[in-house]
Amino acid sequence: MTSLELATKIGLHPSKLPRLRRLMCVLTISGIFVIHEAASADKEAVYGLTPTTCLLVSDEVKSNLFPIVNLMLDSTIITSFFGMHSWFLDDNSVSMFKKAHGVTFWEMADQDDTYNQLINNAMVYDSNFLMDIILRECGDVFLGINSLIDVAGGHGGAARAITEAFPQMKCTVLDLPHVVANAPSDDHVSFISGDMFEYIPPTNALFLKWVFHDWGDEDCVKILKKCKEAISPRDAGGKVIIIDMVVWSGPNDIVTRETQVFFDLLIMFAEGIEREEFE
Repeated sequence: MTSLELATKIGLHPSKLPRLRRLMCVLTISGIFVIHEAASADKEAVYGLTPTTCLLVSDEVKSNLFPIVNLMLDSTIITSFFGMHSWFLDDNSVSMFKKAHGVTFWEMADQDDTYNQLINNAMVYDSNFLMDIILRECGDVFLGINSLIDVAGGHGGAARAITEAFPQMKCTVLDLPHVVANAPSDDHVSFISGDMFEYIPPTNALFLKWVFHDWGDEDCVKILKKCKEAISPRDAGGKVIIIDMVVWSGPNDIVTRETQVFFDLLIMFAEGIEREEFE
């Protein structure tokens, strides 16, 4: 992970140039770069981009994952895992993040404007990437919806993509005060300050992307009860749309399985969980 973090940064002191080759070997083996061997002995090898790297440098907003990778590699998250061994020995429900930093992930976002922006920016780019795929492959799920609330929707990345695809739909984002306070103004997406555990305004449909994996079962049930109170009856088109990873589902290949289990391990820093289908 440290090698990947270095790959996303720009800058190299000339004295470290001889060590760069060793770093590039790791990044090449990891599939971050590809090496083009030198044509002759007096020529230097040239490193090129792979499809993975292109997702970190793309100028296209819908295919740039640098902000989300930047969040995942932030020291606050990485250092949370340094105490994993002692955390497993503790008989308490404190998350690894809180054990390392004294506050929860969400509390730090509330207290630190820079950290809050790091998270919200990452979620916008994640939504840009993901919603392009979802609307193309599963767009029918939004048909017939007149009003939709994106619950814990951050700065409206997903809601904005939905309104672009369905201009007739009224889309609103519900999130905490410190998130909504810095949300960009938008003619097509409205923002409401609130707590999804307390109240979700009435609407035709609710959209929850990467929400339930942040919370334990009891909290998820609380959120779902608030969802049930907010939406129209089923025969009137009421709908709850949930986007979360389902572990051990999908193609049975190593890349899919590695992605699922590594994300499940990663979200554990905040006491979250990526669930299996029966869960």
